[in-house]
Amino acid sequence: MGFLSNYPLWSAIIAILFAQFIKVPIQLIATRKLNWSLMTSTGGMPSSHSAGVTALTTAIGITQGFHSPIFAVSTVFAIIVMFDATGVRRQAGEQAIVLNQLAAAFYKFVEDAKDLQNRKELKELLGHKPLEVLFGIITGILVSVVIYYIVY
Repeated sequence: MGFLSNYPLWSAIIAILFAQFIKVPIQLIATRKLNWSLMTSTGGMPSSHSAGVTALTTAIGITQGFHSPIFAVSTVFAIIVMFDATGVRRQAGEQAIVLNQLAAAFYKFVEDAKDLQNRKELKELLGHKPLEVLFGIITGILVSVVIYYIVY
């Protein structure tokens, strides 16, 4: 299987790109604000990490068999990635929110700090809620199956 015809690889890449793109209209519907930076940010609905690893695992299952050792490896990899997305990365985002609030309160009390506009806030949208991961999983499976039936 050549690089350009590597169905599992392209399924994963397309699922990631699709999940990142679809965040923009979902956010637009939810907040009435157009935010193109979501296409390159972490976190949000759906989880592109979950979509990518699920598309990869689904494509491997379709091409190599759901009983194959490589499918087992990919499944464990996907579980670890999704667990991390909802656990460690989400908690880091929660901590960033609190730290940003503390920094804002500190700067509010510091009267002689003139250059407040140049301070850099920590990134708060790092991880995913379980629902975001679930929709990432659904996105990954659907993208992988659609690509399989279109190309193969």
